[in-house]
Amino acid sequence: MPTPQAETPEEAAAQAAALLIQAWWRGTLVRRALLHAALSACTIQRWWRRVLADRHEAGRWAALREYSRKEWAAVRLQSWVRMWLVRLRYCRVLHAARIIQLYWRWHNCPTRGCIQGNYDMREKQLNLHLEISLGSQVYKIHQSIPLPIKDTLDL
Repeated sequence: MPTPQAETPEEAAAQAAALLIQAWWRGTLVRRALLHAALSACTIQRWWRRVLADRHEAGRWAALREYSRKEWAAVRLQSWVRMWLVRLRYCRVLHAARIIQLYWRWHNCPTRGCIQGNYDMREKQLNLHLEISLGSQVYKIHQSIPLPIKDTLDL
């Protein structure tokens, strides 16, 4: 407890100066603490915004993967259906060719003539080459049957 003494003007001025320095120092400490708190809050906010952005990006990648998976499945299914339709048409043409061969071989005899031929598949068509000989005459037949096969580049 301060003793009651008469202060001189120099002591009063020194005490006022000391109070001023103390007030300035306390203000500096408070401003430093507030600056530290503000910087800490900014750091936490930046971190939280990054976490939210990462979650959003992960969700976008998951949606893209799901979309790609569905698209791939649709393309694969369409490809199977097209393959099945082409195979069905090919089997029908092959069956028709075998029936023609069967009937021709049944009717074929040395006095009537003979038939020879082959077929091959090229790109989008079936090429038939037949040679029919009846006595002294020879008939040659070349026919190309288009097959409905889509280009993979059109997909």
